[in-house]
Amino acid sequence: MAGKAEEIAVDPDLYSMAAGYGAVDDFQSETTSIASNIARGRLENGRRYQAIKEDDYWGPSDDQQFEAFEICHLVFLVVDHNEPNPLFHAPITETPKNILDIGTGKGSWAIDVADMYPTATVRGVDIFPPPVTWMPPNCVFEVDDVNREWTWREPFDFIHLRLMYGAFDPEGWDRLYQQAYDALEPGGWIEQMELDVRLYSEDGSLKPEHQLYGWGPLFIRCSERAGRSLRTHETMRDAIKKAGFVDVHEKKYKIPIGPWAKDKLLKEAGHLQYAHWNTGLEGWAMWLLTHFGEPKPWTKEEVQVFLAKVRAELKNPAIHAFEHGNRVWARKPTREEMAAREAKGKEVPVKAEPST
Repeated sequence: MAGKAEEIAVDPDLYSMAAGYGAVDDFQSETTSIASNIARGRLENGRRYQAIKEDDYWGPSDDQQFEAFEICHLVFLVVDHNEPNPLFHAPITETPKNILDIGTGKGSWAIDVADMYPTATVRGVDIFPPPVTWMPPNCVFEVDDVNREWTWREPFDFIHLRLMYGAFDPEGWDRLYQQAYDALEPGGWIEQMELDVRLYSEDGSLKPEHQLYGWGPLFIRCSERAGRSLRTHETMRDAIKKAGFVDVHEKKYKIPIGPWAKDKLLKEAGHLQYAHWNTGLEGWAMWLLTHFGEPKPWTKEEVQVFLAKVRAELKNPAIHAFEHGNRVWARKPTREEMAAREAKGKEVPVKAEPST
């Protein structure tokens, strides 16, 4: 799936496809909240949001949204199941000392990587504490705003980000990547995985009259009005290069929504992605539409009516929708590369003698 993703073949067995859309109840889990003011957050329209930042963040931080994070973690593991390491692609050192997971969510990625590297310290940071009851001894969770000045003393070997779309304005993203660059060991790696919120189909089964057809463009417009674009998957590569990273790689994905794909791996990914969408829909929509909906902010009830129509389309096996995903990984230059770059910058061109 490196480079441009291939077209997804549709499973002709409509009966098995239809049955696969009703299994979202299998993705229920219990979470334990942390008793603190930060953990309680603020309530709005029946959802809980973070309470650490002075400004509002569009995504909720409650049990339902943490469940969506967990399912999406499984989606990413499935789509890269055939890779040597489905957790990340950056060729980091075999014995990393410090790893940072920005926007850790429920902490699943950080916990898995801490298990993979038991001698490394893996820090998961977010603006809301993850509801975990157990973690490896080398895994640490912290509540912090990464757009403020970083205070970690030890340099990192690897910094990971995932599903951070809409987290910052362009200046905030530049500041984050620059701080990540400064905090990495020379030769260390950064990696980011993001999704396109727009949906597509290759066989014309997703039509302009469908709610899902306009879903992505609607929320991109809402996010632009909020000052936090949801098009992070398109901008992160250039922004990472702008911060000074080199050896930049990108991998693109097509992730089905629903088990309609013929390929077994994509069918399983689509089954999980259907559950991810079904669980995450309200959290993605409620704040943006009630604050920045068009032509004016929507009511909670209007959002719920809209989402009922969207869920009905998600369950329709005749709609073969998918979304794009982008993974970017890049390296901070080594000390030798930085020294060579500095020396080249100091070179003074020899002034040519005037011709006689």
